[in-house]
Amino acid sequence: MIENLFIFAVSLFLIIKGATLSTKYSFRIADSYNVSKYVVGFFVVAVISIIPETLVSINAALQNVSAMGLGTLFGSNIADLTLVFAITVLIAGRSLKVESKILKENVVYPFILLVPIILGIDGFYSRWEGLALIFAGVVFYALSFKKEQRVRPVAKQDIEVKTNKKLDFVYLITGLVLLLAGSHFVVVSGIEIATLLNINKAAMGMLFIGLWTTIPELFFCISAVKNNHDSLAIGDVLGTVLTDATIVIGLLALVNPFAFPRKIIYIAGMFMVASAFMLFYLMKTGKNLSRSEAVLLIFFWVLFVSTELILNS
Repeated sequence: MIENLFIFAVSLFLIIKGATLSTKYSFRIADSYNVSKYVVGFFVVAVISIIPETLVSINAALQNVSAMGLGTLFGSNIADLTLVFAITVLIAGRSLKVESKILKENVVYPFILLVPIILGIDGFYSRWEGLALIFAGVVFYALSFKKEQRVRPVAKQDIEVKTNKKLDFVYLITGLVLLLAGSHFVVVSGIEIATLLNINKAAMGMLFIGLWTTIPELFFCISAVKNNHDSLAIGDVLGTVLTDATIVIGLLALVNPFAFPRKIIYIAGMFMVASAFMLFYLMKTGKNLSRSEAVLLIFFWVLFVSTELILNS
């Protein structure tokens, strides 16, 4: 237990350092290429930060326990849409500012999350359904990127600036590697701790592993908001959730078509969609996410956890 706690603490340090580096240099890259912070978070950081839960889920699929992988993804998404936003707001000590174009360009976002629910309503994902999920995710990404408006015309860059850009990419990748390494060992040590404490195995993927795989997003968002890069934080979380719910689940079905308990869809899946609708509704009120609304998101997550624990007890 002491060894696992030590690994857990070191992993948290790596995550904090990684979040600091990736926030700083993703912002610099966005600025130098005239791309919005939201897009960098949504397209770059989010895609990288899903790797921990993706690896867990694909490994589960290869071992014919895909249902645990699916539970991990749904549980991670619910925590992202509620806890991550809520804790970020509470630690920052201020409301999270939401750009109008984020709400406008993502009006169909919660409905996209319905796709894996509809396809999985029968308790099975086939390879064709996996392809449909990947297609839905890719199309949404493509349309979102197409809508992105450049803030100012691209200026010609001299050699010195290009060199700085390359260095910025090196620091960004270094930060993301630290995030990934830290999150991997947090999950591994966290699972060991959960096992030693005899935490319910049926709920482990959905509640425990799913929760810990959100740590990279949480620290990244806290670091971004403290540096007044709110759009970077929002883009990271929304991009992560969308990729998990479409492309990653689609990959699981392609690797190994699988059946799973329908209650995963009926409970965790519906909680995921409901949390997305609630989050967007709260963000529309005043175009910010206040501290009182953050508390409401925490209560919603607690309701999800309570429901799962009762049904898996």
